[in-house]
Parts: sequence; structure tokens; C-alpha cells
Amino acid sequence: MYVTHVPNRSSPPAILLRESYRDGERVRTRTLANLSSWPPAKIAALQAVLRGQAVAPSALVIRRSLPHGHVAAVLGTARRIGLDRLLGQADARPATLALAMIVARVIDPASKLATAAQLAPDTATSTLGELLDLGSLDQDDLYAALDWLVAQQARIEAALARRHLREGTLVLYDVTSSYLEGRHCELARHGYSRDGKRDKLQIVFGLICTAAGCPLAVEVFEGNTADPATLASQIAKLKQRFGLQRVVLVGDRGMITAARIEETLRPAGLDWITTLRAPQIQALAGDGGPLQLSLFDQRDMAEITSPDFPGERLIVCRNPLLAAERARKRQDLLRATEAELARIVAATRRARKPLRGRDKIGLRVGAVLDHRHMAKHFVLTITDDGFSFSRNLDGIAAEAALDGIYVLRTALPAQTLDAAATVRAYKGLAHAERAFRSLKISDLEVRPIYHRRARRVRAHVFLCMLAYHIEWHMRARLA
Repeated sequence: MYVTHVPNRSSPPAILLRESYRDGERVRTRTLANLSSWPPAKIAALQAVLRGQAVAPSALVIRRSLPHGHVAAVLGTARRIGLDRLLGQADARPATLALAMIVARVIDPASKLATAAQLAPDTATSTLGELLDLGSLDQDDLYAALDWLVAQQARIEAALARRHLREGTLVLYDVTSSYLEGRHCELARHGYSRDGKRDKLQIVFGLICTAAGCPLAVEVFEGNTADPATLASQIAKLKQRFGLQRVVLVGDRGMITAARIEETLRPAGLDWITTLRAPQIQALAGDGGPLQLSLFDQRDMAEITSPDFPGERLIVCRNPLLAAERARKRQDLLRATEAELARIVAATRRARKPLRGRDKIGLRVGAVLDHRHMAKHFVLTITDDGFSFSRNLDGIAAEAALDGIYVLRTALPAQTLDAAATVRAYKGLAHAERAFRSLKISDLEVRPIYHRRARRVRAHVFLCMLAYHIEWHMRARLA
């Protein structure tokens, strides 16, 4: 590629940018651009570049270009919903740093050390620090802002509740767990791990949402706290801190148990929507019970009553897709369990070192059945020198008859919330589950948690909840 001057009789010469190329055995030339209108200095600079010579720098030097669009979207949403005003005065340093951490958690979740680097002027990865006029900072500044934020949690949650909750409103409540790194946090305990990390210490936290899934409050508990044990503090929060006397609490059957209804919800005067456990459903479907499968000959939802639940409505639903999935899963588990049990039978019959002894055979069989929780579906015969098994066909058939059936339990009168609306309200728990997915896995990455002090762990979880509050509003606006 080169620049050439082509004479043009009495007119100024044409200045062309050309390149040579080979066409078979011949070398040809083609014109790429006409540079005749360029000023001489610009043409000379291009010729120097084509010759590989150094070119003097121009007056404009680009030193750094920071991403801005995502900052404008998230920070703009935070300001539109008034979260910056809710945190505190705009010129208060802790409130501004807390807002920066919340927005940074949505943009690029990271540790507090990494977040400090993202916000500091010399190592900024976006325009967030500049827009909030943060100046120089380090992780100690962020830790101090975390301590300030957790002290403001009650005030901020009460303000969010005033914005989104009214008397008689539906409130979603659900609980999850998250593992911690390290062994010194006073909240850390071994418990039922929803993360599948049984060897790690964990915390438990409960999330209060509106019926549409907008998060309003979060509370952190010790890692071995059972779900129902968290309910009393949430009721106190709704009635005392938020000032609500009539609320309908929506929770799953592991949360709103029969004991919690009698000991916590009824005395507090709160209504609820939950579901029955499998043994309770089986009792309703027993001989002469109110739950008859003929109810679903023409429809997939029916309302019944039972003397076991006086003054309450029971709404029975059947989901054909769920029924098919449960049947498929049961058959897969039965076949897998039978294959392992058959190996034990073969071990008792092999010629060399056969498996002997009722105790030894029983241990092997118990391990197989416990692994997939299939003991109820098999009839076993174990002796000192042999083992046989068969399917419990009656038990399997009884369970299969209730595939896809679930029963909602509520004391709300039908005039307040009819059957279809009650079912929709319970299905709203999917919003809380989506919040947990965003908090823990897909977006905000609440884990892993490295904080050691209890107040920092609580502040970290609360900060992540506020980040999801912004994300929820962004999703709602986009929808």
C-alpha cells in the first residue's frame, strides 16, 4: 500500500492511495482512495505511517475510557425509586458509600476489597465512583459503611414496608441457607444445607417479599435454625415494626406447620396460606375421606372441608404435568434401586466368599434404600444366608393415585379470596424462590461469605437484598 501523485495536465495532480496485488503471474495495481482533498500535513503523516516511521502525537491523547451505560441504568433506577434518599442525606459519606456498594453489587458483584478497587479513582472499572464523587477510598471505608448500613436496617425496612404494604395485603416469606468460608463467625453452624455443602458451616436467612416478589426485609439466623423457628420474629416485625395488624402470610408447608399455626399465627391474629404434607393428603384421600379422585373427572381444582381442619378451607389442585413427572421419577428410582438390590442378591449367591449374615446383608440393603428413600416401595426378606425383594405394588399404586395433587390450607373466607385467587397467591412463592436464585447464584452472588463478625454478615446479606430490590424494579420496568 502506498501514496502516489498522478499528473493531471494543467490541473493539480491527483493524490491516490493504491496497493499492488498479484493476478496469476502478473502484478496489477488498484486504487483504494482518492486523497486529493486531504491537506498536505495529513498526507505526509499517512505516508510516514505506511513507511513504518514514527508519527508525532496529536494534541488529543486518550488515557482511559470507563464503561458508563450500566452505571447509568442501575444508579438511575436507585435514584428513581428513591433508594438514595432512603439511605440518608446525599452528602453523608457512609450513605454514599453504601449506595455505591449496592449499585456495584448489581453491576459486578465482588468482595469488599475488589469493590474498593472498582470504585477508587486510580483503579476504577466504571464511572460509578466519579458520579458519586467518592474520591480516594479503601476497604476499611467500605467496612465502616457496612457497619453504618446494618445500624440503619430497621429504619430502611420500615420505610420500604410503608411504600409497598397495606393492611390485609399478601406477604410472601421463605427461608434459605448459604455457606460461609472460615470457622469463626458466631452465626455459623452446621445445618440443613440447601447449597449441598454439608461439610461447611452456614447461615440461614429469611426474606419477606410483596405478593409480586419485591423484597422488603431480610433477617439472618444461626445456621442450624429450623424454618418454622424463624416465623415468630417475622410476625413481630410485621406487626410491631411495620405496624400491620391484618396480613396474609404465604409460606410453604415446611415453614407454616400445624404447630406454628396454632402457637404463632392464630394468637397473632394473622391469616395464612400454605399446603398440607403428604401424610395429611393421604388421610384426606382415605376410605370415606373428603378427597375423592372423582372430583377431578371434569376439572383440576376443587374446594373441600374436613373436620380435621375446622373453620378452614382446603383447596385441592391437580397438575397433570406434575403428575407425569412424578410418575416418571418414581419409575426411574424404582429401576435404579432394583438394580442395586439385585447386586446384593448376587453377592449372597456367588460361589466365592458369598455375603452372609442377617446384619451384614441388612446394612447393605439399608444403605441402598436410604440413599433414594425407597424403603416404603419394597417388600424385603432377609435371612442369614440369603436375600430377596419385590415391589410393594399396593403402596406404589396408592402413592401414584395422588400424583400431581396438592392441597392448599387457609382460613381466609371465600369472599376475601376465592379458590383461584388463593392458588395464584400460593404460586407467588415462586417470586421468593427467584429472589433467592438471584441473590445466591445468578446475579448478586451473596456467597461465598468471608466476613467473620456477625454484624458484617448481616450487613452483607442486607446489602445484597437492597441490590435485588433495585434489580426487581429494573425487571418490572423492562417488563
